[in-house]
Amino acid sequence: MTAGRRRIVASIAAAATVAAGLGVHRFAPDGAPSDIAGDALYALLVYLLAVVLVPRRAVWVPAVIAWVWCTTIELFQLTGLPLAWGEAAPLLMLVLGTVFDARDLVLYTVTVLAAAAVDRLSGAALRRARRGRGA
Repeated sequence: MTAGRRRIVASIAAAATVAAGLGVHRFAPDGAPSDIAGDALYALLVYLLAVVLVPRRAVWVPAVIAWVWCTTIELFQLTGLPLAWGEAAPLLMLVLGTVFDARDLVLYTVTVLAAAAVDRLSGAALRRARRGRGA
């Protein structure tokens, strides 16, 4: 897949991920399932945005970017600032979260690895299909 196509696909997937995340935030009852879904969608969104930024790079590059971003934000929550800022500006909670949860670090890692694996496998499948067509 060309870098331009990869960027477009990642942008569309990012928009769908935002919609899914807002749906979970708005309609899912509070609890572990909605928290886990929100964390996974957040990590997926960050991975997709990293792909939009660096579409020509190997999948490990956006994976590292996404994992570092998510981990940094989670650790930043230990300062208490995201919670305080979120109380003043609720939309910030969607980006910065509120309170630290070690489980989130595991979810971010698993989600980013899964996103990178799907990205890699889909790219490999497209290359095989192109070779099969003689392109």
